[in-house]
Amino acid sequence: MSALAAVLFDMDGTLVDTEVLWWQTTEEVAGRLGHRLGPADAPEVVGRAVADTAAHLVRVTGGADAEGVADELTGGFFGRVAAGAPVRPGAQRLLSALEAQGVPFALVSASPRVVVDQVVGGALAHVPFAFTLSADDTVRTKPHPEPYRAAAELLGLEPGECVAVEDSPDGAASAEAAGCPVLVVPSMLDVPRSAARTFASSLEEVTPELLRGLRRTAR
Repeated sequence: MSALAAVLFDMDGTLVDTEVLWWQTTEEVAGRLGHRLGPADAPEVVGRAVADTAAHLVRVTGGADAEGVADELTGGFFGRVAAGAPVRPGAQRLLSALEAQGVPFALVSASPRVVVDQVVGGALAHVPFAFTLSADDTVRTKPHPEPYRAAAELLGLEPGECVAVEDSPDGAASAEAAGCPVLVVPSMLDVPRSAARTFASSLEEVTPELLRGLRRTAR
């Protein structure tokens, strides 16, 4: 059985149930801008960075300052996360199993650093991540491959040696483009299938052995 080099976890919607909090925040901000958030907006909200969602709201409302909207989104999301971010079913068991087997794992998020730190200091306190990457730590964030490439480099590995665990289309696209095999556990949006993606309905189904089977030779 081959070694599992490392696992790179998305945060929102994957390890913690925060996608709904992000949607609620965006819905509230959109409402103040005169826009009723709906299913058509979902691809620009779920799994997207703050700047991307802010730019979308500015486009659909025909006004407002993107930087100001981004600040409002970040503040609102931070407040909701600080009030409580439930851990996804099966997440703690999987993280503990990886730790017990000595498999390093890191967090690769499209959320701002302030939100990542809040979650890691709260809902995911005492989880021994090798490191955490936020949207503020790379020039480009998801769906660009840079976050996963940077995470693999920090571990001294090739992306193909690291299994990525994601829940959204943009996150899966980022990890796949970087060269990682991807385990997708969808949350709010359907994720397109591809040869590099394996699907599970819940982290409760996922074990280190399953992740080990997904690892492929770096390319």
